[in-house]
Amino acid sequence: MNRWALAASVSVVMAGELAAAQGRSSQIQQHTEVQRHIDKVTSCLHEQVVTKDDPCVPLEKQMEALHVPGVSIAVIRNGAVEWVRGFGVAKVGGPAVTPETMFQAGSISKPVAAMATLRLVQQGKLVLDEDVNKELVSWKLPSSDAAKGKPVTLRELLTHTGGTTVHGFPGYAQGEAVPTLVQVLNGEKPANTPAIRIETEPGTKWNYSGGGFTITQQMDIDATKETFPKLLHDTVLAPIGMKHSTYEQPLPAGMGPAATPYNGDGTPVQGGAHTYPEMAAAGLWTTASDLALYVMENQRSLEGKANHVLTQQMTEEMMKPGMGSWGLGVQIGGAETDRFFTHGGVNAGFEALFVGYEKHGDGAVVMTNAQGGSRLAGQIMQAIAVEYGWPDFKPVVREQVAVDRAVLEKFVGTYAMSPTFNFVFMLEGDQLMLQAGRQPKLPAYPESDSKVFLKAVNVEFEFVKDDKGVVTGLILHQNGHETKAPRKE
Repeated sequence: MNRWALAASVSVVMAGELAAAQGRSSQIQQHTEVQRHIDKVTSCLHEQVVTKDDPCVPLEKQMEALHVPGVSIAVIRNGAVEWVRGFGVAKVGGPAVTPETMFQAGSISKPVAAMATLRLVQQGKLVLDEDVNKELVSWKLPSSDAAKGKPVTLRELLTHTGGTTVHGFPGYAQGEAVPTLVQVLNGEKPANTPAIRIETEPGTKWNYSGGGFTITQQMDIDATKETFPKLLHDTVLAPIGMKHSTYEQPLPAGMGPAATPYNGDGTPVQGGAHTYPEMAAAGLWTTASDLALYVMENQRSLEGKANHVLTQQMTEEMMKPGMGSWGLGVQIGGAETDRFFTHGGVNAGFEALFVGYEKHGDGAVVMTNAQGGSRLAGQIMQAIAVEYGWPDFKPVVREQVAVDRAVLEKFVGTYAMSPTFNFVFMLEGDQLMLQAGRQPKLPAYPESDSKVFLKAVNVEFEFVKDDKGVVTGLILHQNGHETKAPRKE
């Protein structure tokens, strides 16, 4: 080898080493930046509403305070998963949560199931704007005077405007008899929920109905003659790459690892995970990283880049906000120029939340294995929004004022939101507390001599007084809506 060839060889080697070194340096910098994001997100949690002096709370301490043993988080940035981490344990005294730990998704089952239903619409096997009874075979939705002669359509079921009953499902503990889907639809034993029927005129009112999605489950089965878990695997889960997800109920032996569900007081749900024959409404087992794939599939489908399940046109149809700001299976929020799609989920001992932006490829998924985990999931989503500069989900800042105890004493009482749901305000020392139905008590903070707010939830309560200053009722202010509740004697 002459000296010029040797010099060229050395030059090539040096160039290769330099490129490799630069690549390693870039990877280290990227890893450092991602770790900085993780540290910022997990070190500073707040409630939905804050006052100017509220301190940050680390994730670990908030998990302990809210009795949430385990959390799984996936963050999407610029169209790709930036990080997935598990925190805490899948079971008290057991293994740590990992990216492969499976959780029940609760009502997040609905938007994933809706994708399968819309694929059947694409294929001409179902129709969005036709009487569902024309497509139901194994069961028919009974007529109702409340419908005023109007049929219920698939579009209305997917947007919660079909006027159907049954908000949600408690599931069936291990050892309990599990009803068939038709028994659930008819409210027949051993079903533990009422019959799914029409209670308001279709298309006139938004009312969240897990019952409506249970009807769509029957429609999907009738249209394909397949079991629901197989249909969802073949049409949605497998094409997207959701390898750690299933609609099988209960979870098949050997599939997992799976988290153990817990109650809000930290005790395990008796018998473990409940079984949900209402699979479209509540039956999905999945991971945060798999749900991130679902979010990204929608984002890419909107751009026409990855239409593994739905066409770009059908995905756009799914994301159109209608009554109540709901699309076909997903809730739509954000500014008109920068919308996001989202859904939460609550099953016995499992609570979760996902968010995906339609245009700039950002989003996140949070899954927990405890009742009340939605509160923590919301706080984590806020921390992610702050760290990554999202335009939404940031804490609301309010000003707390000092009022005399005598003012707070006037608020004490029971207020009827409905015949079966009350707000109860009470004083514990000098702290005003609220108990909504059977939910845990929450502190309420005065912002005037007639209005209080919560920190855990972005709501305000305005107390209505008569001309003698006696409180006769309240007005609930939430999401731009007002709801009146009279004081009970």
